[in-house]
Amino acid sequence: MSAEPEFLPFTRPDLDEETIAGVAEVLRSGWITTGPWNARFEQALSAYFGGRVVRAFNSGTVTMEIALRMMGIGPGDEVITTPLSWVATANVVLSVGARPVFVDVDVATRNIDSARVEAAVTARTRALLPVHLAGLPCDMDALYAIARRHGLRVLEDAAQAIGSTWRGQRIGSFGDFASFSFHPNKNATSIEGGCLVLPPDADAALAERLRLQGVTRSGIDGMDVDVLGTKANLTDVAARVGWGQLQRVDAFNAGRRALAQAYFALFDALDLPGRGVALPLRDFTDSNWHMFQVVLPPDVNRAMVMQELKALGIGTGVHYPAMHVFALYRSLGYKPGDFPHAERIGAGTLTLPLFPAMRDADVGRVAHALSAVLRQCGR
Repeated sequence: MSAEPEFLPFTRPDLDEETIAGVAEVLRSGWITTGPWNARFEQALSAYFGGRVVRAFNSGTVTMEIALRMMGIGPGDEVITTPLSWVATANVVLSVGARPVFVDVDVATRNIDSARVEAAVTARTRALLPVHLAGLPCDMDALYAIARRHGLRVLEDAAQAIGSTWRGQRIGSFGDFASFSFHPNKNATSIEGGCLVLPPDADAALAERLRLQGVTRSGIDGMDVDVLGTKANLTDVAARVGWGQLQRVDAFNAGRRALAQAYFALFDALDLPGRGVALPLRDFTDSNWHMFQVVLPPDVNRAMVMQELKALGIGTGVHYPAMHVFALYRSLGYKPGDFPHAERIGAGTLTLPLFPAMRDADVGRVAHALSAVLRQCGR
């Protein structure tokens, strides 16, 4: 009797032995909170983003909140963003007392529809908060042009976009604020963590104070607090993991692109598009292929598909339901039907396994399993 195939999760971090040994060295050093490895990680990130100033934090959520605070955004202000993202994107706007203003997405890219953004600008709009969903960049030329016309700041939610490019430039190497996440499901991880790439006019010292209770130290015993900060510093243990991952992220992304190409070849052969399954945009130039997501036909029960695939040893995910249908955002006046493209995509999205350690045989296993399950659904 043949052994059952190993369970294939939708993602899995790839930690090499050198990084694991490096973490052990940090633990033995006795300096495990923010220290020399944090500084080294920030220097490496700065080099990766073309010499821009970068500060590391303990999540890719707090980086966005701190960026909004550095922009001076607060009660009475509006920030334009997409309803199709992890809910943290809009939650951070609420956390500073401002209002997230949603704009529907483009069906092909699943990113905020830049053609609809300008109509959402009001006298209260202070910033744009685009999301590079699944690592596919938004139309940065269009969005920055809108920002310039209306005197708006831009905070790029680049949580999923490390290594992605726009017209040959790395996301984060140009523009205004850019926030990245190093959560374990990202293309590079620090276990938990994130970083904020700062524009030239930003005060890096303020970012440092905001991430650690607003504290400024002077001399051997001097301390002052001039701003309300939080507790968001990155440990050296996490920074050591992140530094090791950064050395490999370009190779990780190349592997992801190859796996995505294998998915497309198989799905075309199995005629999934002809059977009502919407595939992601075929971008092998700018996207880092953080996720491979299909959108199931409306008449297919996604939960059933996920359960059947799980029974076959294949893990999947949902990234993401449209935010405006959540109770929190309905309480702000949003309602189902407001953003139909985001709603439809969010209701049908299925995230399939994609991570560097996968092989072509794993892609084949997923593709054929999904095809078989869809046949059970009459597709």
